[in-house]
Amino acid sequence: MANQILRDARGRVLGMIETKTSGVQDVRDANGRYLGSYDPDTNITRDERGRAIGTGNLLGTLLR
Repeated sequence: MANQILRDARGRVLGMIETKTSGVQDVRDANGRYLGSYDPDTNITRDERGRAIGTGNLLGTLLR
């Protein structure tokens, strides 16, 4: 599993993307709250409730 820290222009942590061995990526906010996931096999991004929000990797749009 690989983690990618997301920061703003001032260096503040906005969130983190965790890539699982299956290739699925989960996004969490700066407090560790789960925001959603992207599955490259289906090419669908889902929100924290499991609802599809679009095709492609849209994890950045889930950060508030």
